[in-house]
Amino acid sequence: MTATTRRVYKRRETITALPLYYSGQLLKKYTGQKEFKNFYGELRGSTIFLYTDEMHDTYSEKLDLQMLKSMSMDSPYQNNRSTIYTLTLTNEEVQLKVDNPNTGEEWRGFIMTVATKEIPSNLQLLPGQMLRLEEVLSEEKKRQAPLSPLPYTYHIHPSSGDTYDDALSGIPLCFFPVSRQKAEKMLKENTEYGSIILRPSTDNTNYAITLRQDHPSGPVMKNYKVLSIDTGFIIELDAPVTVPSLGAVLDHFLKATEFRLHPYLVPQTYDTCIDLPLTLPCFPPKPVPRARVAPMIHTKSPKGSTPPSFPKLPIKAKEAGNEYQDADEVLTPDPRPEDLD
Repeated sequence: MTATTRRVYKRRETITALPLYYSGQLLKKYTGQKEFKNFYGELRGSTIFLYTDEMHDTYSEKLDLQMLKSMSMDSPYQNNRSTIYTLTLTNEEVQLKVDNPNTGEEWRGFIMTVATKEIPSNLQLLPGQMLRLEEVLSEEKKRQAPLSPLPYTYHIHPSSGDTYDDALSGIPLCFFPVSRQKAEKMLKENTEYGSIILRPSTDNTNYAITLRQDHPSGPVMKNYKVLSIDTGFIIELDAPVTVPSLGAVLDHFLKATEFRLHPYLVPQTYDTCIDLPLTLPCFPPKPVPRARVAPMIHTKSPKGSTPPSFPKLPIKAKEAGNEYQDADEVLTPDPRPEDLD
């Protein structure tokens, strides 16, 4: 996997906030359509995200498998033949086509496992593939445990009407705490980032959707109000739509525009090289030299001998005005009487 591919996969993980279970090429069409469209599909959590190709990081369509009622195979399993599956959802019917029948059997196993929370008993898969399904089933049950927070959940503080709380993870990444004018400016100046922004409404107690639609005459900005209620949110349209979460608000606009619009997502850059930090030279402290003093030598006088006597220095000088005495006078003793004879 190249560095570019890793960045794309990481970006998809950030956008969807769901674990990746399986991926591969898929052909898809709605019942009634004539031609299949080619997609790169990823099964993340209980949702199939469809991308225009393997290098796109933003999905163009998605299928919520929690809405799956049944999955049937249009023709018996045969080698060397494409397999077509019909997925009947609550509000639509979709057909998926896989060129490789073995890959199609894997898709069927993963789809049914996450949708029904059990592994189908009639799968024609290898032991390693069955082991992977068991791991996915265990992980998906933990993810959808009752105490787990729902993805794309967003709350407003009941104590403050103008404070938005993103304490729960998984909020739509296209939410920005900006005004209507700022949102329209962002969509106009950065068309490559997307075309839908979720933002606070002007009353700071509800939400709003700002989107940009391109027409031959030029881009058109539209704004829709989203009311917050105890059980979810109401999209104020001619026929109001009630949804359980802000993520569902975004999904409604994507489906209503046939996925021609995309959430506004600001790309982030990452470093790809680790540099060795520079270190300053470290010099050891210089040792302080010790003073060297010659040792004192003590000599002992011979036994019975008396130590030599030294003349006493006079306290005052002989002559007035001379503070010090000459050395010769100090060191030469006065003559004794017997020496004068």
